[in-house]
Amino acid sequence: MAVMLSTLEEESDMYEVFPAHVDTSSIPIVPDSPAKKNAKPLKSWSEISSLIQAGRKRDVKLILREQGWPTNHTIRAQLWPALCKQHSSSRPMQDGFYWELVNQLFGTTDVSDKPMLLPAFVENTHCLPYHLTRRGRSLADRVVCVLGFSCPDITYSPALYPIAALLLHFMSEEECYNSLASLISSKDKTFITQTKLLNEATWRTVMLITKKHMKSAAAHLARHCSDARSERIYADWLWWILQGLPFTHLVRVMDCFFHEGIKVLYRVAMAILFLFYKYSTCQSSEWSAELAAQGVDNALTKFCRQMPVSPTKVLRTAFSVRGLSSSYIQRVFVKTEMLLKSKPVLSNSQQISRSRSSENLPTSQSQNNIQLVSHTLTIRELFTLWSWLPVRITMYQPILLYTTEEHGCSLTTFYVRVEQHEPTLLMIKTSNNEVFGAYCSTRWYERNVKDDRGNRQAYFGTGETFLFSLYPERAKYPWVGMEQSPGEKQLNHSAELFLAADHKMITIGGGEGQAIWMDENIRYGKTDRCLTFNNPPLCASGDFEIRVLEVYGFAGA
Repeated sequence: MAVMLSTLEEESDMYEVFPAHVDTSSIPIVPDSPAKKNAKPLKSWSEISSLIQAGRKRDVKLILREQGWPTNHTIRAQLWPALCKQHSSSRPMQDGFYWELVNQLFGTTDVSDKPMLLPAFVENTHCLPYHLTRRGRSLADRVVCVLGFSCPDITYSPALYPIAALLLHFMSEEECYNSLASLISSKDKTFITQTKLLNEATWRTVMLITKKHMKSAAAHLARHCSDARSERIYADWLWWILQGLPFTHLVRVMDCFFHEGIKVLYRVAMAILFLFYKYSTCQSSEWSAELAAQGVDNALTKFCRQMPVSPTKVLRTAFSVRGLSSSYIQRVFVKTEMLLKSKPVLSNSQQISRSRSSENLPTSQSQNNIQLVSHTLTIRELFTLWSWLPVRITMYQPILLYTTEEHGCSLTTFYVRVEQHEPTLLMIKTSNNEVFGAYCSTRWYERNVKDDRGNRQAYFGTGETFLFSLYPERAKYPWVGMEQSPGEKQLNHSAELFLAADHKMITIGGGEGQAIWMDENIRYGKTDRCLTFNNPPLCASGDFEIRVLEVYGFAGA
């Protein structure tokens, strides 16, 4: 009896490693595998910390793959924040930075009982709380909301919430935010995709590398469903891991993930398919019967939840696949991404339909083109904008040339993709959901044109350029010269400043202010009244943070 009590007391003490916002009563503590006689003792935090500080990443990697720390081991409270912090590409955050953002966004640091409106990049069906209490879920909500506020360029990232919830099992709310911010800003490794296109590129990458490196498992899946159905199964690859695996397995996977990046998840997904193939092809196994009775989708989901092998076995299977280097995975991913990016261009470059309805509406093809790719325009807003375009331009189909959502936030990329097109339609959605922009009548390449003396012109463009606002107010602001009567006094030069650009900024409109100004990172901007368009500031605060920038051209114009 005394032995049993001492064991219970020891386990109770170990549960104290979890923060108060974790429901420890629901966490199963399962030994990874029976202890072997010659088993080496588990590494301590001080041992791993010294390796991280010495930059011995390979040594850390090998240790993380093999160490079977129980789910309630004390090490993760220090290990996970340190692993995440090493990937940060920005300066360390100042103490209290997170709480300043919380105050700015919510007006208080108190946790509200009311549900929070989560950012648009979150999928409500995948807000996995794991073993968080009600308060813990509120903390996860708040961390994700603050991330959405501080990182407006994240437009689609369903994995972000589950990862936030997992981090909160072993650290404070502020540490969770700092850890996620480090992973998101990482330049060397990918951890969390942040757009729809990149999300699709990940599952297609899993599908391609599985078919090449786990041929028997991929063929087994293909035998039991159609191509279209198998694609839907691969599209859920992330949820085999984040939603399917037992918590004990998932925590061990995340030990490696926070150090090595998304390649760990790719490998674990392949391991799951291989193990499923191995267990479900044995005629006498329960999984063979499950596959025949429930179909491959349901059988695979159930297999993940009841994973019949230990976490160490899953990881060893994942890391035993040969020829699957990080550089190889990255090449497959980039190639997949480029193919996906080329699809809209190919479909939009087909012969244009030069027709316009009597109601002054865009053609159905134009509506489809915009709706498929736009993260700023609703159909109603598209109709409004279309009525403002020059009539000759509405005969052409719109093409998405550049978006921060897919092409990153860089003026260099902006110019490469946009500068030879004329005209262009520039759309801005701010972090406060204001939508405004400009119809730019002249190629952005004109910024490089020199005069007779060899000097670049400061401003370029024509009076066909105009500004517009779509939300919260709808208004068009044409060039002031458009409203001038023939006999009126000639306009001052300051009312003819249409477009200006260099490697540091973009400006639209000038004279006593700039209607739209954006920085070189396409992150921040400002708007003011200007003489060229006699416009009010296009957003209430004057200064804005760019959530999405989209630029459209017109095929054949």
